[in-house]
Amino acid sequence: MYIYRKITPKVLDLISYFPVVGIIGPRQVGKTTLAKELMREITKKCIYIDLELPEDFNKLNDPQIYLEQHEEKCVILDEIQRMPNIFSVLRALVDRRREPGRFVILGSASPDLLKQSSETLAGRIAYSELSPFNLTEIYKDFSVIDHWFKGGFPEAFLSHNNHIFGLWMRNFVQTYLERDLQMLGLSADSILMRRLWTMIAHYHGGIWNASTFAKSLGITVPTVNRYLNFLEAAFLVHRLDAHYFNIKKRLVKSPKIYIRDTGILHYLAGINNFESLQGHPLIGNSWEGYAIEQIHQMLPSEIRLDYYRTHHGAESDLVLTNGTEPMACIEIKYSSQPKLSKGFQIAIDDLKTSKNFIITPKSETYLLSKTILACSLADFLQKQLAAF
Repeated sequence: MYIYRKITPKVLDLISYFPVVGIIGPRQVGKTTLAKELMREITKKCIYIDLELPEDFNKLNDPQIYLEQHEEKCVILDEIQRMPNIFSVLRALVDRRREPGRFVILGSASPDLLKQSSETLAGRIAYSELSPFNLTEIYKDFSVIDHWFKGGFPEAFLSHNNHIFGLWMRNFVQTYLERDLQMLGLSADSILMRRLWTMIAHYHGGIWNASTFAKSLGITVPTVNRYLNFLEAAFLVHRLDAHYFNIKKRLVKSPKIYIRDTGILHYLAGINNFESLQGHPLIGNSWEGYAIEQIHQMLPSEIRLDYYRTHHGAESDLVLTNGTEPMACIEIKYSSQPKLSKGFQIAIDDLKTSKNFIITPKSETYLLSKTILACSLADFLQKQLAAF
């Protein structure tokens, strides 16, 4: 079954204006499926090239000759990271005939790929990130619990049972470690990277301490930070920065780290089913990370996500900020009967936010005070977030 992706209108809008549009995201997230659906909507005739297929790859032995034959069409180039030298050719072809929707490129995230394409195609390309399924895309037909436990990668989420889910995750993680990360430019031992990824899973929602990780892994602090940067650029890890603008208090300033997809998180943590998750000490941080990822996917680009914590007990799981001004504080609770904590109230007083929320899995929507609304995650994403 095809599940409609919320970025579709945005991508079509970009294609109508920019000569080159890049759809980026982790492997197996659904970029190819989305591209084939877009072909039905794009006004030009389209041609699809999959650079993982030897036959298609060989068509571009001389990319200029081949692409010039299709200059009237929208050419979709899948797995573009397999042919990084093609960017200079695309630039020359675009400059010769500059019109919207000439090329759509699909690529798994790679710092080198993004840097090279941005520099070579500056002013000619616009990017859109395709994330795993968001709750707003599946909530009408599937449960929040299933989405939270399995994560949003399409094949994992749509798996019929926990056994198939586990097999898919095992193959995904193994392939990423043994092939994909190296193909994307990370020259690191796969066993070491698995240990790092697993450590991050058990540390999910914690304050990043590079020294602790480096010591445990037997590597230097600069090396472990470089590996973390790469995992973040590959859309596998989310680093949530601390909010500290114009606050004259003793603050925690180190970032928090999260595994972006909770299906990967639960697999790496050895949590095989939802019953096991309910009795696991990771459950609160798992729900927190899940909610943060769903919100992160839906936010306008001009709004930044931070967290806020002081050494005197004030804490907000999320702060929505536009520029330097905090707009809202959010506390994320795995509870059906949320209560206002003292630390959250102090954070609201510190940041002087007029809109504040306590987000739960399933609670009704109601005011806890004049400026604090309790609601479910689905309600926040569908209704409350529109105010920002």
